[in-house]
Amino acid sequence: MDLTLGQDAARVHVLKNISLNIAQGETVSLLGPSGSGKSTLLMTLAGLERPDQGSVVIAGTNISQLSEDRLARFRGEHIGIVFQSFLLIPTMNALENVAIPLELAGKPEPFQRAREALASVGLSDRLTHFPKQLSGGEQQRVAIARALCMNPLILAADEPTGNLDSETGLSIADLIFLQQKIHKTTLILATHDESLAARCSRRLRLKSGSIISDTRA
Repeated sequence: MDLTLGQDAARVHVLKNISLNIAQGETVSLLGPSGSGKSTLLMTLAGLERPDQGSVVIAGTNISQLSEDRLARFRGEHIGIVFQSFLLIPTMNALENVAIPLELAGKPEPFQRAREALASVGLSDRLTHFPKQLSGGEQQRVAIARALCMNPLILAADEPTGNLDSETGLSIADLIFLQQKIHKTTLILATHDESLAARCSRRLRLKSGSIISDTRA
């Protein structure tokens, strides 16, 4: 799989000759410095970027061949994404932020499911709080609840502790791995934090858009 970004003279070859199989339920970290391609690989695996060559196949579906609408539906139902910057909707409270993907997917009782998801991350008493009223750690817990409320096949986390202090980051990491174990979700985690990466059963190290090592615990 290859991926380039930009046009003409500004085109940059971001991913090069990536060949990768990830088993259901695996926990995989993508390690590397800024510019190594780890976040781009994560976004490609999550269907937010399309490869120029090759394909991404998830549970037998080649998502690289899906139309934008079908890809969005597939991603909404099967892939949960947690970003470093939380990306909560500021005009919606915690409950509404978690319920909205359930509503968009036409799931029954979206608000009840959202309440349960928020309870699972310890935020039962923050349902009506807006993002600006929540700490960074609480916002990331809302984002995790939102990502997992659809029971996705894959949880893609891009530097999920990068904007948090060390103590809060550790608690968020504990929560991610606990939820992964409960839901038996495949976890793909992009990070530059060696200690966080070491908690995964498999560690992929990237350099200049290529995988240079693949280590299993």
